[in-house]
Amino acid sequence: MTERSYILPRALPAPPDIGTALALLRQVAAEKTTLAPRLVDRPLALYGAGDLGRLARDYFTRVGISIDFVVDRDAERLANSAAWEGVHLLTPDAVPAQARKSMLLAVCVATIPYTTLDEDLRQCGWVDVAPFYDIAEAYRDRHPLSNGWFAPPLVERDLVGIASVLAGWGDNLSRAHHLQFLAWRRLREEWNFIGAPVTTDDRYFIADLRALLTNHEAFADIGAHQGRVIRRFLEAVKGRCAQIWAVEPDPDSLVQLHQLAGGLGLPDGAALHIIPRAVAEAQREARFAAGLDYASQLSELGEVPVPVTTIDQLGLAPSFLKLHLEGGELAALRGARQTLARCRPLLAVTSYHNSQGLWELPLWLMQTLPDYRFLMRLHSWVGTGAVIYGLPSNPGGNAREAFC
Repeated sequence: MTERSYILPRALPAPPDIGTALALLRQVAAEKTTLAPRLVDRPLALYGAGDLGRLARDYFTRVGISIDFVVDRDAERLANSAAWEGVHLLTPDAVPAQARKSMLLAVCVATIPYTTLDEDLRQCGWVDVAPFYDIAEAYRDRHPLSNGWFAPPLVERDLVGIASVLAGWGDNLSRAHHLQFLAWRRLREEWNFIGAPVTTDDRYFIADLRALLTNHEAFADIGAHQGRVIRRFLEAVKGRCAQIWAVEPDPDSLVQLHQLAGGLGLPDGAALHIIPRAVAEAQREARFAAGLDYASQLSELGEVPVPVTTIDQLGLAPSFLKLHLEGGELAALRGARQTLARCRPLLAVTSYHNSQGLWELPLWLMQTLPDYRFLMRLHSWVGTGAVIYGLPSNPGGNAREAFC
């Protein structure tokens, strides 16, 4: 068997206070890793045929790497689905022993701890196993997907910034999730704090935020993709809201959003406004990598020119602002200073697509919006699914009541 690279889950005490969190930060900074992006150097199979498995299949097609087969416990049922037409699917027991020894298995599962799954697969005879995102990181010159980045050794500036963010979180659970995120990104270690579960079913709508929702929210979904979060927003507010804006430049996603618009059953006076724009810190035209499902993004690898604007220039008046921009969140927020100050919206901002999520993104929010309580929650594994939540200190104040 190959030498194990990914450290088995480390059980840690309850979510740490700031003193304990800083000690753990120093521990991460002192440790070293030899891990790096993984090239495909042998025949390739995928493990997992869910959303991430489908993304991985399309990804490898895009970068010109063939897949021999896909392994999934539900392979027999999925083999008859249109989503997997033309792909060889096998149940785990049906994989030949020689294939388990000779192939690279890309794990396309992020809803359970990776290292536990890695252990199980090795016990079943798989020798060479790696997370899909760690493989994708080796081909950034061909595809912009960036969820597999590795944090470099932490320098003094990083330590100061991370320490400031750890002190600024609104609860110890946020400190636990921040450290768990850091340990994976820097060391590929899974840290599990007792009482700090990774929840996969409440992304963007944690209880602390849901408690502040009213029946007249004005929701701006920046990076709306195909409208899944809009549907979940309407479920959270029981269909009652003031307005919804969907900001999305990807042509394929725009088709889905327009199909969605007619069937939402919004209350009188409310509407879904679809805005085909990308957003960043300044107005310009840029290249967009389109047709990549939820990995579509602004990128020099893109072939589609798109108009880029700022959130301030859009003139929105959100009471709830969600951003998921594949690494463009900080730039978009810098172009939303006026909107943030004027409207003081609830915030849900993804922070896992690049190293800005370690401290630059949350620290910018904390310094720009001092009258907010900030939380961090992890909603999936392998260093993904991290969301920063901003809760204004006076959410029932004049700004939200008057829709800005």
